[in-house]
Amino acid sequence: MNQKHVILSILLAFFACFPVLFDNPYWIGVLNDIWLYAILGLSLNWIVGHTGLFNLGHAAYYAVGAYTAAILATRYNVPILWAMPLSGLAAGLFALIVARPIIHLRGDYLAIVTIGVGEIVRIALENDVFGLTGGSNGIFGIPRPEFFDIRIRRPWQFYYLIGGFLLLTIWFFYRLEQSRFGRALNYIKEDDTAAEGSGIPTAYYKLAAFVIGAVWAGMAGTLFAAKMSTISPGSFNFWESVLVFAIVILGGAGSIPGVILGAFLLVGLPEIFRNFADARMLFFGAAMVLMMIFRNKGLLPPLVRKYAGVVRKRGGLA
Repeated sequence: MNQKHVILSILLAFFACFPVLFDNPYWIGVLNDIWLYAILGLSLNWIVGHTGLFNLGHAAYYAVGAYTAAILATRYNVPILWAMPLSGLAAGLFALIVARPIIHLRGDYLAIVTIGVGEIVRIALENDVFGLTGGSNGIFGIPRPEFFDIRIRRPWQFYYLIGGFLLLTIWFFYRLEQSRFGRALNYIKEDDTAAEGSGIPTAYYKLAAFVIGAVWAGMAGTLFAAKMSTISPGSFNFWESVLVFAIVILGGAGSIPGVILGAFLLVGLPEIFRNFADARMLFFGAAMVLMMIFRNKGLLPPLVRKYAGVVRKRGGLA
C-alpha cells in the first residue's frame, strides 16, 4: 500500500467516525451540505471540466429532480429513495430537450443561454406548473426516507446516506473518466474541431455528457428534498448555479479531489467564520481573486493524462 492509499484510508476512517467523535448536530449538518454540494459539483464537473461546456444553469436540473421526487412522494406515496432514479430520469429528459438545440453553442453564448434556462425553470416553479409545484410556497411535508425499515431523520443518519451517495458518485465519475467515452470528451474539450475530424461525433458526445451531469444533479435533488422535507423555488435560484460553478473552477475543473476541496472551501469555510459575518465574504472574495490570479487552473488541477504508445522516450515511442 503506497502513501496515497494510506492517507486516503485515514481520511475515510476519520470522516466515517466523525458523527461519533464530534456529536454536534450543527457541524454534522454543515458536512451534509458539503457532501451534497460536492455531489452537485462532480455532476457539473463532468460537463464543465471534462467537456468544456459552460453551464451556468445547473440548478435547473437539481430543481427538476427535487420537485419530481417531492411530487411523487407527497401525491403518489412513492418512497422518496425509490423516486431517486425517476428524478434523475426526469432531469436527464429535461436536459435532453433543452440542450439538443443549443449544444452547438460555445463559451459565453452557451453560458448565457443556460442562465436563461435556469431562470425559466425557477419562474415556472413559482407559477405553480400544472398545479403541482405549490407556487412560491413550494411543497411541504415531504416524507423522510427509509433505508432497510429505518426512517432517516437525524443529521448523523443523513450524514451516512449522503456520504454513501458521494462515494458512489466519486466511483462512477472516476470510472467514466477512465473510459473511452471520458477520453473522447477530453479530446473534444481541447479541440473539438480536431476531434470531429478524427471521427468523433462531437455533438452526440457533448449532449450525452450534458444529460449524464443532469441525471446526477436530479438524483442529488432527491437527497436535498428528503433532507429538508420542504422545497421552494428560492432554493434553486441563479446563486446556486454560480456557487456550484465556482466550486468546480476553484477546486480545479476536471479534478475529482479538486471539486471536493472546492465544496469544503465554498460551503464549509463561511460557516467556520460565521462569527466574522461582517467581513468574512470580503476576505473570502479577495482570497478567491488572488487564487484565480496565481492558481488559475484551480487548487488541485487534474493530472496530465498519460497514454501508452504516445509518450515519447529516447529511442522511439513508449
